[in-house]
Amino acid sequence: MIKIIAVGKIKEKFVKAQIAEYEKRLRPFTKLEIIEVNDEIAPQANSEAQNALVKEKEGERLLAKIKDQEYVILLDLWGEMINSETLADKIEKLQTYQSSNITFVIAGSLGPGKKVIDRANWRWKLSDLTFTHQMTRVLVLEQLYRAYMILHHNPYHK
Repeated sequence: MIKIIAVGKIKEKFVKAQIAEYEKRLRPFTKLEIIEVNDEIAPQANSEAQNALVKEKEGERLLAKIKDQEYVILLDLWGEMINSETLADKIEKLQTYQSSNITFVIAGSLGPGKKVIDRANWRWKLSDLTFTHQMTRVLVLEQLYRAYMILHHNPYHK
């Protein structure tokens, strides 16, 4: 099973449509659950202490949705960048030898708090580019679909 836990709600119709399309495409390969948790208001004028509190509150909401036996992959600017084939291999090995429950965590706009970082089994950096959190969900789903297509020797990934 794949679970994606993300801070914030998707509002844009085109993003919702993309997410729905990848959910449909992933159904033959894995059970998928997407959980949204509320975000905190974080004005630009926040102090570092206020931002730390925002990350802590959002982190508590994220952690409340994670079970002990889940393997947690945190989307993180300081994570490891890998290619699609390596992601496919990682998913296959995790689901075969470690945990059938893989949880992807997408923190809020300020990033993850320390407790979320500490809970992560692995930190994944999608790119050196910056994406909205909404688009990050679409990109994660697309890469998951690509990984399953690779594992099933389908030509989508080329």
